[in-house]
Amino acid sequence: MEFASDHRSVLQEVLKWRRDTRHFKPDPVESDVLAALQAAMALAPSVGNARPWRVLQIETPSLRAAVRANFEAANREAASLYEGEQAEAYGALKLAGLDMAPVQLAIFTEIAPVEGHGLGRQTMPETLRQSTAMAIHTLWLTARTHNLGLGMVSILDPDAMTRLLDVPQSWEFSAYLCLGYPEFHDDTPLLHRAGWQENTPTDWQRR
Repeated sequence: MEFASDHRSVLQEVLKWRRDTRHFKPDPVESDVLAALQAAMALAPSVGNARPWRVLQIETPSLRAAVRANFEAANREAASLYEGEQAEAYGALKLAGLDMAPVQLAIFTEIAPVEGHGLGRQTMPETLRQSTAMAIHTLWLTARTHNLGLGMVSILDPDAMTRLLDVPQSWEFSAYLCLGYPEFHDDTPLLHRAGWQENTPTDWQRR
């Protein structure tokens, strides 16, 4: 299949309006939409076609509360690294959508998958983690086409998450995602708008 300019325009709009969402409506996400997101992840590239991502949908209130406690502890530790005006700016940021996001996903990477038979990762085993990252990005873009927002909670203790969710020893914690319908749509990253870090392109270098 060959793609035309209208396809490229739509993709550009999806990329432009993909945001790291922190503000969610409590509205549930329809089961058929979740099935479409799962199917989209299966289309993501992966080394040796190993598909090493493992997804847990976290629904149990006690588990969600434990994740929230993990975030609060990690966030306090992270906040202690800043001083003065930067500390105040950090404290004003909304860094997670854990309170309202109706769908929460814990993503792990199977670091010793049988699938793929080791193809393509002998010299670069990190390609398994890269594969999971690409699956998350595929999920993210697909969610946006369903008018959903997705936020990645990176301020967590990964070892504590592994213990909390009692996963196999070969699973490595990769990400915690909050998913739902956003309270508002914005084409400017929150951190850019808040003055923390501008969203400027990185130039390609020629060697």
